[in-house]
Amino acid sequence: MEPIVRLEGVTVRYGDDPPVLADFFLDIEEGKFTTLLGPSGCGKTTILRLIAGFVRPQRGEIYFRRQRITDLPPNRRKVNTVFQDYALFPHLDVFENVAFGLRVRGEREAKVRERVLDALRFVNLLGFERRHVHELSGGQRQRVAIARAIVNEPEILLLDEPLSALDRKLRAEMQYELRNLQRKLGITFVFVTHDQEEALAMSDTVVVLNEGKIQQIGTPKQIYDEPANRFVARFIGESNLFEGVMLEDYRVAFQGRVFTCVDRGFPREAPVDVVLRPEDLEIVPAGEGLLDVRIVSELFRGVHYEMVGIDDLGGRWLIHSTRRVAEGTLVGIRFDPDAIHVMPRVREENGSFSDSAAPADGLAEEGGTPALAR
Repeated sequence: MEPIVRLEGVTVRYGDDPPVLADFFLDIEEGKFTTLLGPSGCGKTTILRLIAGFVRPQRGEIYFRRQRITDLPPNRRKVNTVFQDYALFPHLDVFENVAFGLRVRGEREAKVRERVLDALRFVNLLGFERRHVHELSGGQRQRVAIARAIVNEPEILLLDEPLSALDRKLRAEMQYELRNLQRKLGITFVFVTHDQEEALAMSDTVVVLNEGKIQQIGTPKQIYDEPANRFVARFIGESNLFEGVMLEDYRVAFQGRVFTCVDRGFPREAPVDVVLRPEDLEIVPAGEGLLDVRIVSELFRGVHYEMVGIDDLGGRWLIHSTRRVAEGTLVGIRFDPDAIHVMPRVREENGSFSDSAAPADGLAEEGGTPALAR
């Protein structure tokens, strides 16, 4: 399927600093909820601003439905943005905030009223037309910002960390509302966040970024279950991460033992990284598992206990279980072969191994920068 937006070989630099994005490629699929996920400074907001037209690249091109829009001003792009602080006008009521863009375009009053009321109905704010911004809750202000964005009928809605100022409970509620809204509208959402749980809960596609480079693109399940490299494994959820050696297909050695896994296609004796998620580890009596660990800490997390065990080589194992085990207890842990995820370790020019990203599934090397394969 042809992407709705394509960033092709884009480079962005602010002043004399190193480039935020260098020779960067990304395709965004139409009608999907795509999330740009990564730590602060990784380039995700810059990507959003490129699509909106607020930033122009020093090199490269931006396309919308195959049409070059690199130099097109923001007001001529079929894009609207919901900002982190919502950017509502405090001196205007809800109706006039939502109507602002229509009035700038010179729409007739009857059409303005019809479109504004339709947008407010869509976000469940009918009856709030004459409320002022300071009279609204955080969630209501967010919905006003969304109504103001969708009233102009954009083909893409850009959302720059719009939930970051909300408390945890309201944030969870608004995640459901945003996801349902995207499905009802059927338009493309591009959402920026550094919150892994938020990205996994809401997205059709997650783009994981670090230092201006794509680390992995995939569905939330693919990103969580099959991380492409150490960075993704560490950034998405909680992980047990060990260095190992792939002996042959379906056999991997780590922590002084050989385990059966479901991975294949690695060279014999290849250095690898091994990931196991803490919820995939089962506690059994000492001597009855695949290895023994001594519990050195335990915390109650509400849904489960979070425990740390140390094996006989000093390896640290994070374990999530509904069963509490007291500190100091020796227990066995068991896990299935498909709970083991094996990743290649990347060799640097000096011969050492690092956490650098290996090209992930669905990525191709293009000018030295991982890009979405086309």
